[in-house]
Amino acid sequence: MTWKSQTAGDVKGTLTMADAVRDNPAKSRFELEIDGHIAFINYKQAPGRIVLLHTEVPPELAGRGIGSAIAKGTFELLRAKGIKAELRCEFLQAYLKKHLDYNDVMLPIDPID
Repeated sequence: MTWKSQTAGDVKGTLTMADAVRDNPAKSRFELEIDGHIAFINYKQAPGRIVLLHTEVPPELAGRGIGSAIAKGTFELLRAKGIKAELRCEFLQAYLKKHLDYNDVMLPIDPID
């Protein structure tokens, strides 16, 4: 799939990388496939929330903003479904500090098994 742009200033109707993030419940992760490689965010379902555990971007996709794109797409999916998230992933915690507009999707960290 070819991406025209991934910036916030995209022309309406232009597909962004963040739009292509999908939930893969069988693997408990959100995925973004680019050029035959899959970036992902592992998660764990917990009572009343989803716990985002780890973000991984293949080395072949490094330096292209893929981590930010999958973070944005994941937060957008969660917001659309009304699901609150707890962040255990340091990358996602850092992303959130720069993108406070997703604070409505976040929950404080609680102990999990």
